[in-house]
Amino acid sequence: MSDVKTGAVSAMSSSRRRTQLEGFYRRYSPWLVARLRRRFGADTEDLVQEIWLRMEAIEADLDIRHPRAFLLKIAFNIGLSGDRQTRRRRQILDSAVPLGAVTCEPAQDAVVQIQEIVLALPQPLRDVFVLSRFGGLTTNQIAERLGISPKTVEWRMTKALAQCAAELRR
Repeated sequence: MSDVKTGAVSAMSSSRRRTQLEGFYRRYSPWLVARLRRRFGADTEDLVQEIWLRMEAIEADLDIRHPRAFLLKIAFNIGLSGDRQTRRRRQILDSAVPLGAVTCEPAQDAVVQIQEIVLALPQPLRDVFVLSRFGGLTTNQIAERLGISPKTVEWRMTKALAQCAAELRR
């Protein structure tokens, strides 16, 4: 009898889970597609599909306080670990401190905004920025790790900071 009850509870929670995921998808999918398309161009279908596959794999309840931040964090994590990154970039970014956690912080919107700004930087500028600001590396350490001159690191950092400041002023 307990196996029958367990099966019924599991079927109910599976059905509830599916309903939650479908509601989550209907509510946030248009926003997510628009946001990613704006950041990465027209080629976002694979990324969006991967995000929803990861959402489906989450076994926890989908009662998420900051769903947009959560979806962007999944996109960020896919970008770090996905096939679109070369092995070298993956090692560089994996050595840096994550840009932010999907936790219940009062400044969550600011964290999401900063993540979006950093993710929008061209890859060479982003690598230097992330290693400097989140990885704590010096100019010489970044130059050595990326195989570029310290002057190039300084130039890229200046450009990255200027682009970030311009985005924050908008």
